[in-house]
Amino acid sequence: MNDNEILVTIGNTPYTTTIKHGNNTLIADEPEELGGQDEGFNPPALLLSSLGSCKAMTVKMYADRKKWDLQEVNIKLSYEILKSELQQTTYIKCHVSLKGNLDKDQKDRLLQISEKCPIHKILSNPIIISSNLI
Repeated sequence: MNDNEILVTIGNTPYTTTIKHGNNTLIADEPEELGGQDEGFNPPALLLSSLGSCKAMTVKMYADRKKWDLQEVNIKLSYEILKSELQQTTYIKCHVSLKGNLDKDQKDRLLQISEKCPIHKILSNPIIISSNLI
């Protein structure tokens, strides 16, 4: 398995899904009211988690390289789907909070940098998903 591959497995337990990447494992699930076991994040939460963690890591790496006093990054994410006759549009909101001894210019720059994280770039550009049976 390479760095871009994830193995997802579901068995007989309704909706409880094991996600493997290298030596790491996550559990995804649905809440009990939807028939799941509520043992892990649901798929939309995993998507938002991926975006938020990528933004936070990217901001931290940049601040560390600049030797800026960034002590903590908090990102609160949510999404809303608006449907029309022709398509649906998903709006993801990312509320970024930066703690540390940073001036306004540094904070503004770190917000710009957060939008350059790899997951933000993936989600902001056209995506083609190809599925096949193997």
